[in-house]
Amino acid sequence: MARPATLVGLPHSANHPLAADDPRYTAAEFPPNKLLYLTQMADALGVDTRSWFAGLALSRAQIADPSLRVSYRQASTFVRRALLALNVPDAGLRIGREGTIGGFGLLGLAMMTSRTLGEAMMAGVAHHKICGCLLELNFEVVSEREVALVAWPRFGDTELLPFFCEELFASCLMIARELVGPELRPARVEFGYPRPGYAKEHEKLFDCEVRFGTAQNRLLIDTQWLARPLPGHNPLTARQALALCAQQMTPDGGEPHQEIVAAVERLLRSQLRDQPKLQDVARTLNLSERSLRRKLAESGRIFREIHDRVRAERALELLQAGALSVAEIGNELGFSDPREFRRAFKRWTGMPPQAARRAAA
Repeated sequence: MARPATLVGLPHSANHPLAADDPRYTAAEFPPNKLLYLTQMADALGVDTRSWFAGLALSRAQIADPSLRVSYRQASTFVRRALLALNVPDAGLRIGREGTIGGFGLLGLAMMTSRTLGEAMMAGVAHHKICGCLLELNFEVVSEREVALVAWPRFGDTELLPFFCEELFASCLMIARELVGPELRPARVEFGYPRPGYAKEHEKLFDCEVRFGTAQNRLLIDTQWLARPLPGHNPLTARQALALCAQQMTPDGGEPHQEIVAAVERLLRSQLRDQPKLQDVARTLNLSERSLRRKLAESGRIFREIHDRVRAERALELLQAGALSVAEIGNELGFSDPREFRRAFKRWTGMPPQAARRAAA
C-alpha cells in the first residue's frame, strides 16, 4: 500500500475532489469508537454534546451500540465539532493512552493469540477499520533495524490529522506494551505537522525521540521486537478470530448491501436471549425470508455466520467485564444449558470461556 504523498498539506473540504463522488466517503464502515470516547470526555468536562449530532442521522444512544457503523463523513464532522467544543489540544493523546487490547474486541483476541508481536501488529494493520481507525495505515520495513507503522489522512483531511494520529500511535504503544511488557520503547515517533504547544506530553508518553514537521507520520520500533513471542499464543483461536474480523470488514463500494447486514446485527444484538431465527428477523425487518437470504447473499454473508459472530462478540464483552459467571453469560445469549454454551463458544473462538476470560485478564 503506497502512501499518496500528494495528500499531505491539502485542506479538508466535504467538496474536495478526493471526497466528491467517492463512495468511500459516505460508506458506513467504521465503528463509532472515536465518537463514544469524545462524548465520554465531554461528560467528564461537563460539555453539552447535543449539537455534535445535528444533521448526522445519529443519536447519543446509537453510538454506544458496537454494531453501529458510521461513514467517514459522519465521523469526521462529529470529531471536528467535538474538538472545537472541548478545546482540549491533546485530546488524542489522552484518549489513546487509555487504550487496552480488551477494547479491541475480536481484533484484540486475534492479536493476543498471535504467535509474535510482529504477527499481532500485522493483524492490527490489516483490520484497523473495525476498531474505528479513520486513517490509512501501512506497515513498512525502514531498515534492517527498524520497521514503522505509517499513517496518512483520508481525503486530504489534514485538519484532523493530529487528533487521529496521536490517538492511534498512543493506543498502539499501550497495546504493544500490554502484549510484551512495559519495557518496549519506540525507536522514534514522527508527526507530519508542526510541533504543537503540548509537545512535552508526547515525549512523556512515548519516552523516545519525537519529531514534528516530518515527511510522514510514523511510529518506528526496533525489529528485534517483531519476533518477541506472545504468552497467549493459540493458533486455532487466532485463525478463528481473524476470520471473524474479516467478516466485519466492509468491502469498498458495498454500502447499499452492508446496510442490511448492519440492520440484522443490531436486531440480533437486541434479542440475543430469544435466539431469533432467520424468519423472525425477516418479519421484523418487513422482508420475506427469501428476500432477506438474497440480500445477505449479495453482501457475501449468511445468517448463521452473522448470528454466531454477534454472539461471540457479546460473550467476549461479558467475559472481559468479569461480572457474570459463565452460566449467566450463556443465559444472556439464550443458552439454557451451560454445557451447550461452552461447546458453542469453543466452536466460535477455539477456546473455552474460562480460557478467554483468563486471556483478557
